[in-house]
Amino acid sequence: GMIFLQHIDKILRRLREIRHIKVIRIGTRTPCTLPMRITPELVNMLKKYHPLYINTHFNHPAEITRQAEQACSLLADAGIPLGCQTVLLKGVNDSLPVIRELFYRLLEVRVRPYYLMQADLTEGTAHFRTDIKTGLAIMRGLIGTVSGMALPTYILDAPGGKGKIPLTPNYILSHQEDKLEFKNYQGIPCSYPFI
Repeated sequence: GMIFLQHIDKILRRLREIRHIKVIRIGTRTPCTLPMRITPELVNMLKKYHPLYINTHFNHPAEITRQAEQACSLLADAGIPLGCQTVLLKGVNDSLPVIRELFYRLLEVRVRPYYLMQADLTEGTAHFRTDIKTGLAIMRGLIGTVSGMALPTYILDAPGGKGKIPLTPNYILSHQEDKLEFKNYQGIPCSYPFI
């Protein structure tokens, strides 16, 4: 416990010594998988290094246990903004009702849905991979029906380190020189003039 804290403290202190690093972001599944590691001692050490953000990783509402909720509360109470990177997993969370419940539960524990990620092309994980149409259908079901706070960016991590690509349902019908023609989330045609 104590050695772990000192190790993290040392890394963060060294990062803060690098003048061009303005914001520190930590990606960790700990609030979900090992919430007992999020202690008042850890949180007091982390808050010395603001601005510090934490992106965590919940994939299903069942993972938001009382202990996970307490861990997120400790972090949020210390002024640490929390985001969630959820991976779309076949047979686990690849339905609109499960994703909607997950994202609303996350907001209740002060974690903002940040990314909904298409599963990577990692060897041995093909049985968890959904097709992109499933993810787009889930996003289409969320957009316009949930608070914008519960709406992440659906992304694909391009193979070969080519970056994160946002995937969005297509709402644009056409764009002429004078206006944009599109449909809203209900499928109703609309237009907006270009200025």
